[in-house]
Amino acid sequence: MLIIPAIDLKDGQCVRLRQGLMDDTTVFGSDPVAFARQWVEKGARRLHLVDLNGAFAGEPVNGEVVTAIAKAFPDLPIQIGGGIRSAETIQYYLDAGVNYVILGTKAVKEPEFVAEMCKQFPGHIIVGLDAKNGYVATDGWAEVSEIKATDLARQFANVGVSEIVYTDIARDGMMQGVNVEATVAMAEASNIPVIASGGITNMDDIRALVATGCSGISAAITGRAIYEGMLDIVEAQAYCDQQG
Repeated sequence: MLIIPAIDLKDGQCVRLRQGLMDDTTVFGSDPVAFARQWVEKGARRLHLVDLNGAFAGEPVNGEVVTAIAKAFPDLPIQIGGGIRSAETIQYYLDAGVNYVILGTKAVKEPEFVAEMCKQFPGHIIVGLDAKNGYVATDGWAEVSEIKATDLARQFANVGVSEIVYTDIARDGMMQGVNVEATVAMAEASNIPVIASGGITNMDDIRALVATGCSGISAAITGRAIYEGMLDIVEAQAYCDQQG
């Protein structure tokens, strides 16, 4: 299981939100490239970037920062989400050096778009399923649909999606622990590897995910916990490696 540091971008700065609320923001720094370097030096094997402004705008807003990070670490796999709703945007990010693009709102509203993009950009498409009480949220989490996250995951089972990033909105940025049960349910709902996200606070959460024995959980994204020193990614990754 990979431990993936998150870098959330708002107005060019590195921030973290609580439950996805743009007006509940903690700014950690104005140099996202420096934060990326910090995690790389600690052994991060992939980075998770989110264009928070883009998620609301429906198009890239912090693209220049994403490009700068990708250029600074050309050998590091990077995934980006937030406002990716067209083939042109996907191509833009791939050209910038990003490895994976995360389709969220577009995947919920137009599932067929995911299949089309998987054919056009094989091996580069991740679906982001953000859920509140088990139901998928869209548009920067501003809207909650009537679609169960597990039901939507099943729709993508055979179209070529590389991974699913599953986020429990209620726990995101709240330091209350990861929703292990829901993450396992997501992994079991399809044959797509699941990246756990939302609420990961300390080593107990990492141990809990590993302890499930669920081979479908491929990684865990952590943000506020590593910025506030609650979780050491060196220790966390070493533990995951030891557990196989």
